[in-house]
Amino acid sequence: MSNITEQQRKLEALLFAATEPLDLRTLLAYLSVDDEYRDQIEEDLIVLQRHYENRGIHLVNVAAKWAFRTAVDLCDLLERHKVVPRKLSRAALETLAIIAYHQPTTRAEIEEIRGVSTSKGTLDVLLETSWIRPRGRRMTPGRPITYGTSDGFLDHFGFDSIKELPGLAELKGAGLLDNNLPAGFDVPLPHDNMALQQDELPLEECEE
Repeated sequence: MSNITEQQRKLEALLFAATEPLDLRTLLAYLSVDDEYRDQIEEDLIVLQRHYENRGIHLVNVAAKWAFRTAVDLCDLLERHKVVPRKLSRAALETLAIIAYHQPTTRAEIEEIRGVSTSKGTLDVLLETSWIRPRGRRMTPGRPITYGTSDGFLDHFGFDSIKELPGLAELKGAGLLDNNLPAGFDVPLPHDNMALQQDELPLEECEE
């Protein structure tokens, strides 16, 4: 890279050595600079991203965090063994979709939307994938746990934000929804606000 600055070199080194994506706050802390330099750091990251866009590795921004990733068209080159992915059951896929679009949501709310009971095993499988996470407890009788998607979900599906989930028109276009839907049918506008909602209580430390 021509005319690379010392700060860009440091960012490149930090991201290359990191074992997980880093957000701006973490990068600022590593560089020992104040929050007032946030805009400059973002500009430097974009410069690095452009530099790597046609190379074997890319600098990507996923869920507001930065990381180096192998270029998608070269992934097969690195596979030494055939990986057999673990397929999720239909119940798990439906549950994951409901959590993504309706979060924060409880097990009872998931069952109400699906119209059938949801086994604990289904939620356990999704928790094991690290695609969902316990958020808090609903302020209703029994204090049920609320669930939401995680950064791992965004990373796996290539979303920067949960708001990038397909809407009604996109789902119809992909053939995932019938064109003869009931009048007034709509797809919820998802959000991934990390803060607890007014009707949520924080989890105990042992539950987290």
